[in-house]
Amino acid sequence: MENLDFQVPWHVPCGGACYGDGNLVFIANDWHTALLPVYLKAYYRGNGLMKYTRSVLVIHNIAHQGRGPLFDFFYIDLPPQYLGLFLESGLKSADRVVTVSHGYAWELKTSKGGWGLHGIINENDWKLKGIVNGIDTKDWSPELDVYLKSDGYTNYSLETLQTGKQQCKEALQKELGLPIRGDIPLIGFIGRLDPQKGVDLIAEAVPWMMGQDVQLVMLGTGRPDLEDMLRHFESQHHDKIRGWVGFSVKTAHRITAGADILLMPSRFEPCGLNQLYAMRYGTIPVVHGVGGLRDTVQPFDPFNETGLGWTFDRAEANLLINALGNCLLTYRQYKESWGGIQRRGMMQDLSWDNAAQKYEEVLVAAKYQW
Repeated sequence: MENLDFQVPWHVPCGGACYGDGNLVFIANDWHTALLPVYLKAYYRGNGLMKYTRSVLVIHNIAHQGRGPLFDFFYIDLPPQYLGLFLESGLKSADRVVTVSHGYAWELKTSKGGWGLHGIINENDWKLKGIVNGIDTKDWSPELDVYLKSDGYTNYSLETLQTGKQQCKEALQKELGLPIRGDIPLIGFIGRLDPQKGVDLIAEAVPWMMGQDVQLVMLGTGRPDLEDMLRHFESQHHDKIRGWVGFSVKTAHRITAGADILLMPSRFEPCGLNQLYAMRYGTIPVVHGVGGLRDTVQPFDPFNETGLGWTFDRAEANLLINALGNCLLTYRQYKESWGGIQRRGMMQDLSWDNAAQKYEEVLVAAKYQW
């Protein structure tokens, strides 16, 4: 398929750029299309074609590398020097490499974060750039959210944050059959039920949480044993925990609006989107400070009244508990500080505008900076 991609400009108008005029830059995403820059280098430039065409490879998760039996590579019609992992070949051949946060770009160069490719990443460090993803600010907007227009929920803005979010919280409690209490901290988790997402850390922290007078709502699907864990927690603490096994876009939006706190204790997180959605809705994130979570959630500083949430620096349950404990303390005793964190999160520009400008800079660099 990657080889066929190069034929498209011959037959399909691409933004007015005609084949041969040197204005083309192909963008390949992850291992699935990582052979595109390889074909460009091996077959086109090597034969005097597309000499001025460039390629950019975007890495969303380096753990997925396109591994397979070596025998399979003989079907892709490439010279022997290009045989190997799809992603490895793409990294070597691309003119520029982008990943989805500054923090993840740094982690890719470490033995732990590079998943065996850190050596190649370091060799090609000069062409690597981290760009934090944007979000769809129309789809994820507390003022416009279509899932908040019924069942007792309501749209809200920065000006109506306190009353609107409180109404969404009580509507969520009612919908999920939890006791309707406006004063209790409601903690949410939305994500894949997998150790990568730190679900086991939440499990270790549940006994402590149940002694803190909180409610916990978890939405996700994944490993069967972790799905069973959610069901067990709900049956054991029916008045405090809801474990929704599966996925529902509507429920994800409603948890984001109704929760006070969002947990993201991921062991690694290239960018992360749920923390961005949460801040847009005035929901405060508590995150493991890795990858894009480190980039986007600045720790709350009570002395200077700055920051956007709470972070912890190692994937350990006791550190999650410590961060969440400080978060709950602020929620209960320092309402003005809590409101400030909410407002700062909501006032950020989380759109694709900033990211798009940085991608344009990368494309220009791929074309003209050598």
